[in-house]
Amino acid sequence: MLSFGRFIRGLAENKGYMLSAAALFIAAIALGTINADGLQRLLLSQIEGLQGVVQNLQQSDNVTLSFFTFIFLNNAIKSVLVILLGAFFGLIPLIFLLINGMVLGFVVMVSHEQGENITELIFKGLLPHGILELPAIVIACAYGMKFGGLVIGSLFSLGAGKRERLAARWEHGMKQMLGAAFWIVIMLFVAAAIESTITLQLMR
Repeated sequence: MLSFGRFIRGLAENKGYMLSAAALFIAAIALGTINADGLQRLLLSQIEGLQGVVQNLQQSDNVTLSFFTFIFLNNAIKSVLVILLGAFFGLIPLIFLLINGMVLGFVVMVSHEQGENITELIFKGLLPHGILELPAIVIACAYGMKFGGLVIGSLFSLGAGKRERLAARWEHGMKQMLGAAFWIVIMLFVAAAIESTITLQLMR
């Protein structure tokens, strides 16, 4: 159930959800980039709150460990929750993708307007850890959407035959989501280790 091979096969089997989640995330990034002024009030409060946390972490005795712990737990807990909360018809994963994509696009655009080197920001500040973190978030949201799909499908499955097939889909789907959650946490663990060391040093 937790083998990496099954995880990869699960991604292929649910490629519709994966592609939909990835497309929505990219669209949200674009929205955050082209509509930075309109989103400023909505997103600045979140970014300011995060800046406050970063300042506190920088004052800790072990900055690297503090950053790693915060980044890993924050991302891992949210990713597992977004899978589980997909039970609410897949709406929470959709909102999570939109907000995170818009924040990312907004930060890139504001940094550009402030004269920062965007290429350097992407390759030093985002890519080292983002190559694992961003796919993990998209995969988590995709499985949350799948969970929502199972719930919606259950509402329209009546009759003994349909219930049996539905039970089989639920069993298969829950096994896939459990395995996916395990490997998503592993990906986020590695990403947090990279972000709290390599990314932090590069951005300094």
